[in-house]
Amino acid sequence: MTSALQPATATEAVKRPGRWLALSVLVLAVLLVAVDATVLGLATPYISEDLRPTGNQLLWIGDVYSFVIAGLLVSMGSLGDRIGRKRILLVGATAFGAVSVLNAYATSPEMMIAARALLGVAGATLMPATLALIRNLFHDPRERSLAVGIWGATASAGTAVGPIAGGFLLEHFWWGSVFLINLPVMAVLVLVGIKLLPESRNPEPGPWDLTSVLLSLVGMIGVVYAVKEAASHGLAWEPLAVGLLGLAALYAFVRRQLTLPAPLLDMRLFAHRGFSGAVLADLLTILGLSGLVFFLSQYLQLVQGRRPFEAGLAELPAAVGAVATGLVAGRVARRLSVRTVVSGGLAAVGLALASLAFLDQSTGYPVLGVALLVVGVGAGFSFTVTADVILGSVPKEQAGAASAVSETAYELGAALGIALLGSIVTGVYRGFPAPPGTPAEAHESLGSATEVAAGLPASTAETLLNAARESFVDGLAMAAGAGAAVLLAASLAAWFMLKNQKLETGM
Repeated sequence: MTSALQPATATEAVKRPGRWLALSVLVLAVLLVAVDATVLGLATPYISEDLRPTGNQLLWIGDVYSFVIAGLLVSMGSLGDRIGRKRILLVGATAFGAVSVLNAYATSPEMMIAARALLGVAGATLMPATLALIRNLFHDPRERSLAVGIWGATASAGTAVGPIAGGFLLEHFWWGSVFLINLPVMAVLVLVGIKLLPESRNPEPGPWDLTSVLLSLVGMIGVVYAVKEAASHGLAWEPLAVGLLGLAALYAFVRRQLTLPAPLLDMRLFAHRGFSGAVLADLLTILGLSGLVFFLSQYLQLVQGRRPFEAGLAELPAAVGAVATGLVAGRVARRLSVRTVVSGGLAAVGLALASLAFLDQSTGYPVLGVALLVVGVGAGFSFTVTADVILGSVPKEQAGAASAVSETAYELGAALGIALLGSIVTGVYRGFPAPPGTPAEAHESLGSATEVAAGLPASTAETLLNAARESFVDGLAMAAGAGAAVLLAASLAAWFMLKNQKLETGM
């Protein structure tokens, strides 16, 4: 009997010798997205100074990308299965580079938010296609584990390259330059990808259902928007109404997928316990991490006074840990077990975040560096193995849709994490006692307080900044504690849901 994991045709077998070169193109796409995500955090203080966003607008700049990409990933993953994953990857990469220019030259908070949203549309075409092409390039499970490890390690390396390159650029050029570094990577990806990447698609895809696309978009954005607004401003009729609309759209989406002969997303994928457990683990992990990561660069620069390049180097241990463990995660999971590696990795991240709940203004770098290294090690083990489980749970014809579910969990977790944990930081920060006569905008964000202080007498400015920094760190520590609770809960859930789950051992 022919395995679904083996080459189906002689043509596929012929393509296999070039699979590692093709992988090098795919990881460029991952690098593109990872670098963009990390440089935003470093550039935030400069964007605040130049564009003067409110605290709420600053959160929108941070999470609108995730809102849009979460709403479109399933649709774009399914579209790639239908029209060709290579084609949609190259179109998405070109659009990603072009829209990066809009981000670089934004002149108002509103324009920046719109540019980030458009970047989300382009980004939604990239990530599902990269994982889906890996699924179709590597038929041997052990090779696929290594390829997924390299894919994940590159994403982690991007989180290191982004802050370091971004920090250098911010010290020598204006903040928009950090977005322009996407252009050379995009150019290489497109030019080399045209030559090296094989095309793959579902041979019997069925039509692309636009009604399902609309329901998915409305549902995801509606739910995430409602959570964000409720977390920021409390319960009110408007976010409640939008949230209910989103839930209704998602319910209609699921019902429609169960009745369509060629659904946008095959809901039967979730009947596989390993698939569902891996998706849930990814969502909760990113939810617990993202709010902290978004504010960490501000802590390093605006509280501890590090230069952007120095702040980028300070975040390096997390990427080093993730790269190192990502490359060996598949081998370790086969030797121990999937649930041991995933659950243990998540528990390690949770304990590292718990240590950051005791953060203060003068916390020494050794404490922070070790915590970030443990976060990277745990995340590298967990994300690599869950990605392998997700890809191995589905036929290769559905690789795009399955990859999209994985990426949707990631982006939805990021949006919810920034909304919920970010709102904890913002909510605690806004309550700091300011000197009499301090402008109201000082309470919007720490960057705004720094800007306001520059125009005040020295003694008043010092009092303002001390109070603002102390309140910001209190909020960051509280968010770290909440993130730790989420990660430990995710570890427990993974232990039960991934029971008896194994990675395939090869041909």
